Amino acid sequence: MNPQLYNSEIIEHRIESQQIGDAVIVSRPKVSIIIPAYNVADFICETLNSVFSQTFKDYEILVINDGSPDSLNLEKALAPFFKQIIYVKQPNGGAASARNTAIFLARGELLAFLDGDDIWEPNYLEMQISKLEKNGFDLIYADAMMFGLKPWAGKTFMQLSPSNGEVSLEKLLLAECNIITSGTVVKRDVVLKSGGFDENREISGFEDFDLWARIAKNCFKIGYQKDVLLKYRVTVGSLSGSLVKRAERGVKNMLFVRQKIDLSESEEKAWHKQLTLANAQLDLEKGKALLAEGKFDEARELITKSNKFYKKVKLTAVIACLRFSPRLVFFLFNKFRIDENSIVSSNKTS
Repeated sequence: MNPQLYNSEIIEHRIESQQIGDAVIVSRPKVSIIIPAYNVADFICETLNSVFSQTFKDYEILVINDGSPDSLNLEKALAPFFKQIIYVKQPNGGAASARNTAIFLARGELLAFLDGDDIWEPNYLEMQISKLEKNGFDLIYADAMMFGLKPWAGKTFMQLSPSNGEVSLEKLLLAECNIITSGTVVKRDVVLKSGGFDENREISGFEDFDLWARIAKNCFKIGYQKDVLLKYRVTVGSLSGSLVKRAERGVKNMLFVRQKIDLSESEEKAWHKQLTLANAQLDLEKGKALLAEGKFDEARELITKSNKFYKKVKLTAVIACLRFSPRLVFFLFNKFRIDENSIVSSNKTS
């Protein structure tokens, strides 16, 4: 990890020192809060205010403008905060690049990740750090209340993407434990020893899962708490493009993980099972896209292939209707398309 910094106004207040005799004592924060900023001008003030409202105060804030197209409005929104944050502006490199830049600059022994449109509860840092230190964790994450787009709004992250049992690479691969990045606090040296975020744009949207997988493989201790300590904003942008593209990235992510990590026998089984799921999800999303275009035979073929994995009664009914009443399915699908994600619930990993 060797990020290049551009137009960075790394502020003179960043390193505070105190002269005692001939010695200079450098004050370092306990936590470095890392906020990548891309098209979040409308939300960044609320996000920052949630940080300033923390009961735990020993932190620094790094906001990385990752070549955002709303930079003018972003900087206007950030103007009242410039004396309280470290602001860096760089060409767009993706969330992984922005976070790596902040990690490179961070002085805290702990890193707390927060997306520029999410909101922490006032006791977030206090509770996270307390539990991390009490239990000897290297990384800890918490549950989040989702808000914004339906049908996710009003549900918690762990309702949709549960965490049960001890966190391991196998559990992460099986999506039996799911880490939310804006709810994660981790030791900086653990991230560095694990190689930081991979900036390969081909796994954009899954770069956080990739890092958590490497941290787990390196046998660092990962924990979580089921207290809802933050609010996770679901927007069209946060869904990372079309459902087909998201499913394609899900398959790529699993293949990428397999290339990078030497899996044990049990991890290999877990990986194969999750790859099968990812391929089934891709077939389903492609089938739904074809259905929306009125290509009924091709849609039925892919949905049938997908249902060999899912074995869902609802999908079986859709397949039957596509055979005998495709126009009726087409009408109903387009009428209720806002809820198309509910046909089969998918595991979210970040």
